[in-house]
Amino acid sequence: MDIRKIQECLPHRYPMLLVDRIEELEKGKRVRGYKNITYNEEFFQGHYPNMPIMPGVLILESMAQVSAMIMLSEEAYEGYTPLIVGLDKVKFRRPVVPGDKLVTEAELQWFRSQVGSIKATARVDGEIACQAEISFKILLNGEKI
Repeated sequence: MDIRKIQECLPHRYPMLLVDRIEELEKGKRVRGYKNITYNEEFFQGHYPNMPIMPGVLILESMAQVSAMIMLSEEAYEGYTPLIVGLDKVKFRRPVVPGDKLVTEAELQWFRSQVGSIKATARVDGEIACQAEISFKILLNGEKI
């Protein structure tokens, strides 16, 4: 799935769209996608000067966006907006820096009544960068939180 198709599913746009491609997708079950990390990312201007490291919260956001494609790629959830409602068992294992390709693999644990949980792992060159269990809610655009 290329960036145009991703933008049809996700409401995020620059600079908050943190997924470049979906490589594998089993709707309602699992997904694999990535974000290429470049030195031109806005957050590297201040995090940190002379030692650019991707902020952990943005690594998690990238993981959540890739994960959201499990549900948002289904016709039944077209026009929905994903929200993170909880993070559990978060572990950062290595820094993510310019030039890295952050590859996220995620699996749906459960989903009911627009709320669910995903287990996700992000890797760089096969090495785990971050792991997390992400709880989410999907809202129809315009629906109150």
